[in-house]
Amino acid sequence: MVSLPPSLQKQVSVMSMNLSAKLDELQRGDRQLETTVALCEIRTQLQELTKSVESCQSEVSEVKRDMVTIKQELDTVQQVKEEIEELREYVNRLEEHSHRRKLRLLEQGLTLFLSYAILAAVLGMLQFGYNTGVINAPEVNIENFMKDVYKDRYGEDISDDSVKTLYSVAVSIFAIGGMVGGFSGGTIANRFGRKGGLLLNNVLGIVGACLMGFTKLAESYEMLFFGRFIIGVNCGLNTSLVPMYISEIAPLNLRGGLGTVNQLAVTVGLLVSQVLGIEQILGTNEGWPVLLGLAICPAILQLLLLPVCPESPRYLLITKQWEEEARKALRRLRASNQVEEDIEEMRAEERAQQAESTISMTELICSPTLRAPLVIGVVMQLSQQLSGINAVFYYSTNLFTSSGLTDESAKFATIGIGAIMVCMTLVSIPLMDRTGRRTLHLYGLGGMFIFSIFITISFLIKEFFGYVQEMIDWMSYISVVSTLCFVVFFAVGPGSIPWMITAELFSQGPRPAAMSIAVLVNWMANFLVGIGFPSMKSSLENYTFLPFSAFLAIFWIFTYKKVPETKNKTFEEILALFRHGNDRSSLRDSRLYGSMLNCVNALEGHIPPAESAALMVAEEKPHPDSCKALKKKPDQHQSRYIVTR
Repeated sequence: MVSLPPSLQKQVSVMSMNLSAKLDELQRGDRQLETTVALCEIRTQLQELTKSVESCQSEVSEVKRDMVTIKQELDTVQQVKEEIEELREYVNRLEEHSHRRKLRLLEQGLTLFLSYAILAAVLGMLQFGYNTGVINAPEVNIENFMKDVYKDRYGEDISDDSVKTLYSVAVSIFAIGGMVGGFSGGTIANRFGRKGGLLLNNVLGIVGACLMGFTKLAESYEMLFFGRFIIGVNCGLNTSLVPMYISEIAPLNLRGGLGTVNQLAVTVGLLVSQVLGIEQILGTNEGWPVLLGLAICPAILQLLLLPVCPESPRYLLITKQWEEEARKALRRLRASNQVEEDIEEMRAEERAQQAESTISMTELICSPTLRAPLVIGVVMQLSQQLSGINAVFYYSTNLFTSSGLTDESAKFATIGIGAIMVCMTLVSIPLMDRTGRRTLHLYGLGGMFIFSIFITISFLIKEFFGYVQEMIDWMSYISVVSTLCFVVFFAVGPGSIPWMITAELFSQGPRPAAMSIAVLVNWMANFLVGIGFPSMKSSLENYTFLPFSAFLAIFWIFTYKKVPETKNKTFEEILALFRHGNDRSSLRDSRLYGSMLNCVNALEGHIPPAESAALMVAEEKPHPDSCKALKKKPDQHQSRYIVTR
């Protein structure tokens, strides 16, 4: 029973008292009021009372309607709560499913055919290493050739400074070609595929090697320059395509170690060029054209081996949408018919970057989400080239000679650099997936910083105690040891990690454009060091390595502050890490986000990227609006309420 409002109760009480008083007066007849007048007054008050009662009934009806509405709204809120609980349970199932799938991915091993594909692909990086170091040992022979050609043409001797300038052009034009090749790597990768691009690139390798090999026969150092440029374009494309191909065919748990094989091939190429460049083999006036022309071997070998290998499964599935071909490629690479986990991970990556599937370099640079990984990729490439390592590669023989070693000893010390690079790269392969990329890079940069200081100190001591022969001999060995240790720490981290981590930081869509930009920056820095180091050495003399020391300190701080650890993370988990912001507290959320992306294909229908973004969950408190992403027909009142615990 609904009680009357207090105001109405008071009004009824007052009117009742007035009515009783009027009736008493009529019965006593004290004031001799006329009965008609009294009854009129009573009738008027009864009418007012009736109106009040009717008004009360109207208010009661409104209250009843409000109560019904409130009950409906409470039911809606309860429904939203139940859906939130269902969503939470569903997210937990997704995370558990993704965790099991990731464990299965981490159990994948190295198969024979995968090893073959890696070997065939890294011949491109061996080409890069060989042509980086091959110009070093025959420096004097090439300069003598240039002098002879100039004298035959113009009938006069060329100055030593001009010869040095021409030799610097021969060294640095290789990097200019590398810029061109690296910058076009993304376009080639998207148009012809990773494998197709590598196969076509070998044509440039063969042409460049032939031009260099026939330089002396044609008596034209311009042919040497052109050959170095063409082989530079070839190597620039290799530095973009090979890491991309390997990162896309490698299993999740082996991606770091197999990515390091890139640098192993580079170091092997360097060592081979240094060994063949000694005077006892091809480091002579007659043998150096053969030494340069041997660059044709990796190109021909790759042309023979690579056609058997499959195209990148990620390229086939995500870029070309050829799922069956991708499955066939995965079955061959994994030596198993159970490839659903890999397909599911690729599909998750595809959904994570659907909005960026056709991203260009301009869009990549302007994208707020991708700006942070792009900056990291570029700085990592700079940390490799501006560390001073190429000054050692290009001019190590001259560097050791100025330290007090004989010419022959300097060449053998240069070979020692190549041998140590190979050994330390082999050591770093198992460490890459155990210790992690970020940690190894920090160790590498820190060690290089310390020994670059030691190299400078050894130069200074040699100058101050130059009159003591025993001190000269002792400091020569200190300089060599410091340089070798400098190379050791380079091989541990900065040698291989920048190539690998740039490919890891981006999903399938923006990866080619990002690799093109990063490789272009790498080659530009390579060119600047190659062309500028002789001038810097003559102007700074004993303080030549101090600018590199300053750069190493800056790169160490940047790596410590900004670079995330990508070990054992799927591509979409890395993408989620940058969406959340690169910090330690977001690490769990990125794993949950990646889990949901991996398994969201279990939902009914297709969820567009904008709604997939609604699945990001913070501290296990999903926003109720995200229920819409899981329901085809959400309740009409559902979006009006936000329920929090």
